[in-house]
Amino acid sequence: MPQNLTTQAQFDAFAADVARELGTHCRTAPLPAELQGRARLIVDDDGRALRLVQPEHRNPERLRIYAALPDETQVSAPSIGVTARSARHVAREIVRRLYPMHAEATRQATEISAWQRAEESARRAVAEAVAGALPGARIQEQHRRTLIVWQHNARPQGEHGPVQVDSVCAVVRASGKAVQVDVSGRPDSVLPMLAAFARAHERS
Repeated sequence: MPQNLTTQAQFDAFAADVARELGTHCRTAPLPAELQGRARLIVDDDGRALRLVQPEHRNPERLRIYAALPDETQVSAPSIGVTARSARHVAREIVRRLYPMHAEATRQATEISAWQRAEESARRAVAEAVAGALPGARIQEQHRRTLIVWQHNARPQGEHGPVQVDSVCAVVRASGKAVQVDVSGRPDSVLPMLAAFARAHERS
């Protein structure tokens, strides 16, 4: 028989009952008030967390349970819909249906996080090498790329006339395996750069 969950107090008590049925020293905690509907967090000793949500007050027996992940920007949190028939029924459905999906989502999130850290490390190493070749360059981190800007006022000090600026703008791509370079300035500055690049390419 569906439970009567028409108040926050009733919902919180039901969530506590579900936590006890799950065992593993589960405990409950409040969730941000801006979430739609009534909600409660259930956490076990391993740090595995679930969000128990009542999306619609008009159907208080219908619950949605989400696997809470540390970072849900890369992996969507899996969820299941259940009827609040009893705390034991809800706990059984969590163990049977949600926990396997939770484990898989956590594994995917861990792999993505490790891949991102390796990518960032490789990109940082290349960016530091590029900046080292351009003393005084500015480094700006952007989403999955690094921008390096170097500028030099080519007009001799004390000389009047239009400002002459030699500049190099390098973009290190996500994995650090490619660098895009835009160069502008006086021909006598740019041409030696291009010649040096061509010689390096020939040696490789």
